[in-house]
Amino acid sequence: MFDKDGTGTIDTKELRTALSALGQNPSEEEMFVMISQVDEDGSRLIEFAEFVRVIQINKQLSSKDADEAETLDAFVALGGNADRTGRISMDKLKAICEEFELTINVDRLVKDADADFSGFLSYDEFRALLS
Repeated sequence: MFDKDGTGTIDTKELRTALSALGQNPSEEEMFVMISQVDEDGSRLIEFAEFVRVIQINKQLSSKDADEAETLDAFVALGGNADRTGRISMDKLKAICEEFELTINVDRLVKDADADFSGFLSYDEFRALLS
């Protein structure tokens, strides 16, 4: 369907069209990385097996971006800033867990994540806590 010239391969333009049709919009840099990761013969053309790997790589990138956005949203909801600055209080985190009746040991999790033992979590500490 995307091999418009019937060669059995797709070029970069056809690959972009295919990814766009699948709801994916990689940047030029992401396109270059994807192609370089799968183009085993260096032809700069993508065979079907290589195309399948490109789709898998792009889905992983999209999933990673979505996970990062969700982590940032949670950080902001707990009192951090959208630019990943600020901190969230362990007390607020505990209160939220209790409110939602989560049966996790927040003290233990936070103890492991709170690298500077400040009683607050930076964005990086919070992200580590969730991973």
